[in-house]
Amino acid sequence: MRLGGQVFPERKEPELWAAAHAEMGYRAAVFPVRHNAGDDVIDAYARAAREAGLVIAEVGAWSNPISPDEKTRREAIEYCKNQLALADRVGARCCVNIAGSRNVEKWDGPHPDNFSDETFELIVETVREIIDAVNPTRTTFALETMPWVFPDSADSYLALIKAIDRKAVSVHFDPVNMISSPRVYYRNGEMIRDFVKKLGAYITNCHAKDIRLDTRLTVHLEEVLPGTGALDYRVFLSEIAKLDPDTPMIVEHLKTEEEYRQASDYIRRTAAELGIAL
Repeated sequence: MRLGGQVFPERKEPELWAAAHAEMGYRAAVFPVRHNAGDDVIDAYARAAREAGLVIAEVGAWSNPISPDEKTRREAIEYCKNQLALADRVGARCCVNIAGSRNVEKWDGPHPDNFSDETFELIVETVREIIDAVNPTRTTFALETMPWVFPDSADSYLALIKAIDRKAVSVHFDPVNMISSPRVYYRNGEMIRDFVKKLGAYITNCHAKDIRLDTRLTVHLEEVLPGTGALDYRVFLSEIAKLDPDTPMIVEHLKTEEEYRQASDYIRRTAAELGIAL
């Protein structure tokens, strides 16, 4: 697989951006500009990635296309279409977003309607609209797994994939985002195996982080740096290694270059113990 993550400081020039990934030993990258950056800028970053041997893991389309506010929803859908077209242009593995939320105040927040049958159908309808408008041939559209909206499990993701019924839909796997109970926390290796068994053929990209359960009542789960929590990285790496060897694993949500180095070193060390090439 291919490891990637954020680079510091932020590099504005495409060649320096690509070189910074090489300095960190990364072989995958998140595309750093949006669809409205201008043709010359977009092409320069795509060329720099290609010349540096970087796979473009994802183009983000972070927005709320299932918002109950119709203006917000339509704007988000249009943004997703534009970002998917960008991903297709630069040959990214996927354009990724979460499904969104029925929470009008927080685009990625919980809401009691997020797990309703109506929301499931709205997600299906929305993803179909995005894919059909762009009809990508070099990329896919993927939903990142989340704890409080579909897809939140292997089974709900598989149901979505089947319902959406489009060749250009794929799976973005973030196992930490599916750990929402102590039961899954302590058995996350089983969850990872089950997910890859059911959805491995669809996985185009992964996020790498970690999680820790606090002892305070009732349940407090905290995202932490890889290697300092309970995520079973031996299982995670072993399962992803069964897939396409270009599958990216992107370290995310850390604050400093040193934290990214520490996380990346831990993942590389664990992979080496398993005989897995990154």
